[in-house]
Amino acid sequence: MRIPRPAALRRLLISVFGSLFWRTFMLIALLIAISLGVWFQSFRIFEREPRAQQIAMQVVSVVKLTRAALLYSDPSRRRFLLLDLVQNEGIKVYPREKEDEYREPHTNPYLTQLVQQEIRNRLGADAVIATAVNDIPGVWVSFQIEGDDYWVAISPDRFEHVPGLQWLWWSMAALVLSVLGAAFITSRVNQPLKRLADTARAISAGDDPKSLPEGGGTEVAQANHSFNQMVRDLKQLEADRAVMLAGISHDLRTPLTRLRLETEMSPVDEQTRELMVADIEQMDAIIGQFLDYARPSGEMLEDVDLTELVRDTAPVYSAHDDIDLTLKLAPEAIARCNRMETQRILDNLIENARRYGKTPGTNRAEITVSTFLQGNEVVLCVADRGAGVPTDQLALLTRPFYRLESARSEAKGAGLGMSIVNRILQRSGGRLLLENRTPPETGLLVSACYARV
Repeated sequence: MRIPRPAALRRLLISVFGSLFWRTFMLIALLIAISLGVWFQSFRIFEREPRAQQIAMQVVSVVKLTRAALLYSDPSRRRFLLLDLVQNEGIKVYPREKEDEYREPHTNPYLTQLVQQEIRNRLGADAVIATAVNDIPGVWVSFQIEGDDYWVAISPDRFEHVPGLQWLWWSMAALVLSVLGAAFITSRVNQPLKRLADTARAISAGDDPKSLPEGGGTEVAQANHSFNQMVRDLKQLEADRAVMLAGISHDLRTPLTRLRLETEMSPVDEQTRELMVADIEQMDAIIGQFLDYARPSGEMLEDVDLTELVRDTAPVYSAHDDIDLTLKLAPEAIARCNRMETQRILDNLIENARRYGKTPGTNRAEITVSTFLQGNEVVLCVADRGAGVPTDQLALLTRPFYRLESARSEAKGAGLGMSIVNRILQRSGGRLLLENRTPPETGLLVSACYARV
């Protein structure tokens, strides 16, 4: 079933940005960005008035010097003075006419309201400030000389590189460096935690990863030391349990063999003898389950054709009177697993379906064994047509020693069958799926999923 695009996008975002690294990094980066933003805004607010005074002083100085130069210069040299102002200072002086059309600075970046106010405070409230006169751009300021009105036009280049605007670029550079530093610090802080999570995941999958380094910071060293000690304790507990179960199972089989011999030789009727032998065989089967469950991991993985394995096994079970076996096999289903352990899985699943999956109203088990390819997995599926299992109890079937008496009336084993299957699959890197058939069909559908070759 295809996942809807919004759900797939949500899962992608969670997988990418849901990690502790990204959450910590984004939090630190956000705090840095907010801090720089507050700092920059504060700088702008506190720098606005000095900058306005600086621009106003430049304009006022130009106007006053131009006016003084024109007022006190020799009239015969005034023409050369005006030419020198244009060539060297970019300052032009024009007579102000009544017909002049000028544009007031509403949105000019340097002639702000504060700058205009400072200029009028120094030149007088009647001073006219414009950004263009008769469609000629510039910084235009009016002044008077002996009752005559003039315009002084100043090039805007004088104000475009005012100190203070360059702080914006320095702020951006500081922000980028801060974000890179935050990413580095976050990765250093989260690396030990990621290593711990990866090791725990590997142990839960049945692998034997290397011990965590116990150096570095005090808290990290203590956590890794405690984790390594816990892993050693778990390994020792697992080894002790395996030895105990194997020892008990071996010790029990010796008296069982003697009981079997004495039963065969005892002077009882045939029916009683058969019942006693059946009980002894059941006990021996339970001991065999203990041995399988306690068996240590370490079997070598190989390429196994599950289809061929099922074909070789089918005749053994087809010979039973209480089994109707149906095969639905792929032409080839090669999986990465251990052949002997996979054979044990197949035997357990078929035997489980034979005992507990009989078709209601009959004394026969209709079992379907199938192999097929699904994505990157090879699936070995065993299905029966029994009464099924309550949905809320499906997950309990893989627990050791759990027997579903309410759903499976003929439970006679130790309750280790599904536990053994699940344990073997975990060793091989596979997974076990348990589900009921889709109504109106009944029965349990057990799938052993392996990595595809």
